[in-house]
Amino acid sequence: MMSRAALALSAAVLLALSGCKTIHHLTHDDSCNKPQPYQRAGSIPALTIPQGLDAPDTSHALDVPKLDEPAPPPRKPEDPCLSAPPSFNVPQPNARPGQ
Repeated sequence: MMSRAALALSAAVLLALSGCKTIHHLTHDDSCNKPQPYQRAGSIPALTIPQGLDAPDTSHALDVPKLDEPAPPPRKPEDPCLSAPPSFNVPQPNARPGQ
């Protein structure tokens, strides 16, 4: 009887120490390279003020410039997340051995 209680207590402690993130990743397929909801956001037209009303102060408004660059290539689900740092030791094409 004591061994079952010890086994149950050990299992409960291990489950508590593993945290919810491990269990969450076993049950959900979350990938940072999948399309995210914020990527579907669009622009809205500028504010139009009806006649007879004062326009709001826009002197501190943020001007977002148009993006002139092409979109980056799509990332595959197996690619590492951009929040993960790249490998520190990157081989240099012209480096001699030992440098």
